[in-house]
Amino acid sequence: MIIDGLPGGGAEKVVLTLSKGLIERGHRVSLFSLRTVCDYSIPEGLDYQVIKDRCKKPWRKLTELNRRAAGLDRAISEAEKTGGAFDLVVSHLHKTDRIVSRSRVLDADKTWFCLHGVFSASYLGHRKGFSRWLKKRKTRCVYQNRNLIGVSQYVMDDLKSAFLVRPKRERVISNPFDFDVIEQLSLQPCSMEGKEYLIHVGRFHQTKRHDRLLRAYAQSGLSAPLLLIGQGNPEITAKIKGLVTELGIEDRVIFKGFMDNPYPYIRQAKILVVSSDSEGFGNVLVEALICHSPVVSTRCPGGPISILTGDLARGLADMSEASLAATLREVWFNPPAVNALDLQAYTIETVCQQYLDLINPD
Repeated sequence: MIIDGLPGGGAEKVVLTLSKGLIERGHRVSLFSLRTVCDYSIPEGLDYQVIKDRCKKPWRKLTELNRRAAGLDRAISEAEKTGGAFDLVVSHLHKTDRIVSRSRVLDADKTWFCLHGVFSASYLGHRKGFSRWLKKRKTRCVYQNRNLIGVSQYVMDDLKSAFLVRPKRERVISNPFDFDVIEQLSLQPCSMEGKEYLIHVGRFHQTKRHDRLLRAYAQSGLSAPLLLIGQGNPEITAKIKGLVTELGIEDRVIFKGFMDNPYPYIRQAKILVVSSDSEGFGNVLVEALICHSPVVSTRCPGGPISILTGDLARGLADMSEASLAATLREVWFNPPAVNALDLQAYTIETVCQQYLDLINPD
């Protein structure tokens, strides 16, 4: 596994869950991180290595990708000297993919690039003209004729259509979840136990659209508190808090910050809400369903529409604040049943086997 650091994000948690699952099934797993940042606990038995970039030269940005690829190659070669050749290499996140694509030692047939997000939304939405054309071209160069994994069918189709990428091989594999661990963690004490409230779990980032969330919450007429679990840079955090004050809901919005274990708060919540512009998969949706909590989500590009099916689809809102507010009221007063769902596709056993099947692909 290769990734650009382990800050408190969904893709990073997926990599660690997947690594832990493979180790528990008897496999040797190495995780090469391209930055020292790490907000998560490292699973026991994981060969975790940080590849630091010590270049301080003024032109370091211009040479970064090739330089970091060379550093990665040295670490891979050293690891293979002692442990033997890797059967499978999975690169996670676009910054990592740009570096891995320049490797000279990795076997292209054994290397897969995992797409965690909707690329057109993340990388093209704010670009026009030459900048947009150049980003499309650079992205196509990274992924063209490569082995690709999409965490949802939407992220795969989006990359292929928006960037004209033609994969060598492609697979859609859902993110893995350790149901037993999540359920055990969700039973730990929670300061909100016995109270009715809504919850949003996610980093403070423009894509998560906390502005839409807060305006919809204010319009919904619901008096129960809204908990925000997550963090972001000071500028974005200040904007969110400013909007809370502007809307006059500061007495009902509770900022809890980043939590290693948000599951007790998810389990006790009456609704978990997602307000994003895009969600490559939507980890917190499945985590909420594992914790038997109803979900409301924008019908955004990505995973939500494939996760919230059947009666759960009543929790899908259009992208407007008014629709999200109306859906919050509907699910609050008439929640779907969430105690007997078939979530087998997201179990760590199922997903680990799908990754192992990549070792000898058809």
